Amino acid sequence: MTRKPCLGNIGERPMTKKITLEQKWRELSEAAKKEAEKLPYGEEREALLRKARQLETASQIDQWISSPALQPPT
Repeated sequence: MTRKPCLGNIGERPMTKKITLEQKWRELSEAAKKEAEKLPYGEEREALLRKARQLETASQIDQWISSPALQPPT
């Protein structure tokens, strides 16, 4: 019986850097802030800054919810 060469797991996605949802939100928040700094004062800039704050808040909430110190109400 001849063995076929092992070709690995064909069809699998290539390995990528795994980041948490919290990290992704922080990165997106920082990117929005940097982009907003480039814009003149106005609605578009304020919208980006608002989005950055929302992403920061979501990241903080996720971190809090994921905390091992968080206890269910009794």
